[in-house]
Amino acid sequence: MTLARYEFRAMGTTFELLLEGEPGAAFAEVEAGVARLEQMLTRFRPDSELSRLNARGALDASPELAEVAELSLAARLRTGGRFDPTVHDAILAAGYDRTFAELPADGPPAGPAAPGGGGFRVEGRRIVLEPGVRLDFGGIGKGFAAERAAERLALLGPCLVSAGGDVAVRGVPAKGFWAVAVEDGPTLALTAGGLATSGSDRRRWLRAGREQHHLIDPATGLPARSDLLRVTAIGSDAVDAEVLAKWLYLGGRAEAEQAGVPAVLVTAAGETLLVGGIA
Repeated sequence: MTLARYEFRAMGTTFELLLEGEPGAAFAEVEAGVARLEQMLTRFRPDSELSRLNARGALDASPELAEVAELSLAARLRTGGRFDPTVHDAILAAGYDRTFAELPADGPPAGPAAPGGGGFRVEGRRIVLEPGVRLDFGGIGKGFAAERAAERLALLGPCLVSAGGDVAVRGVPAKGFWAVAVEDGPTLALTAGGLATSGSDRRRWLRAGREQHHLIDPATGLPARSDLLRVTAIGSDAVDAEVLAKWLYLGGRAEAEQAGVPAVLVTAAGETLLVGGIA
């Protein structure tokens, strides 16, 4: 069976589509669908649906935006607040106020800490933010887009979608598994579910000569400090894996080793550890 492959840029990363079958118009449809989701979910466009919500404080949202908000609320509860979409202002205070490609080599000092924990609710398709709360769906948005892309391609055959390392798979290819290489780790054999990576080494920049990164600790409102450099987690799907990777990274090595989540940990000292049953 032929393995068809397609790449495109969206959401600040490269999407890679693999399909065991004939894609026909599906690759173009997936690319258009991801572009539509980006227009809804990005904080970098003032006319996006998310930006309108953040500006107004309440919005009768599209089904997709409401679903991502619901998933984020559930993830915050599940992780005890470590996964928190209300760190929008903390990310801006750290200097990530434009797309990563547009960030200057250095800039003015970082702003004051902006802890998470802000309130918002979803009532059907209406999202309501408490005063001063703004949302960011960067990581979970990519996982969500990968899952929607995989759903479309799965109508045609076994498939894998990678959104800058957020991986969603559907079906088992002829060779029996999908081979996914992990940076500084092994190549994993996936037959179902999803995979995601969170790390402080991926997006770094300077503010007044001090290094910043995009993984905010909601408890402090500052770029997180962890004895882990990077976590690659396996979950039930790409959204679940994204949540697990952030949770394990913020929890640190000792907690990640005890959590029982299949994951590849890279410590700040450069050691690679396989946990949660990965061998």
